[in-house]
Amino acid sequence: MEKNSLAYVLVVVMTLCGSLGSVLFKKYSFDKKWLVLLLGLSFYGTGSLINIYLLGILPYSTVVISNGLTFIWTILLSYVFFKENINSVNIGGAIFISLGLFLIIYY
Repeated sequence: MEKNSLAYVLVVVMTLCGSLGSVLFKKYSFDKKWLVLLLGLSFYGTGSLINIYLLGILPYSTVVISNGLTFIWTILLSYVFFKENINSVNIGGAIFISLGLFLIIYY
């Protein structure tokens, strides 16, 4: 796998880590279990460190705009962890974010 392809895989991992961290923070707000908080900090911190690394190898505009993937992960994770509904507005927003990211990254 070439370096640039790996960087884009890391973009996905970065945004997933950030979203998982946020989910665990919300879960901690209900449960008050320190392990949940520590896991949340670990995921969020890992995502931040990957972000810093990516800023050194990809264009700033690509990395920052790619954070839009976080919204897509949030929709999916809120459904899985909190049984929140996914409606047509969520789906439409996710489609627009995906199309925008595709245009920015590939053109």
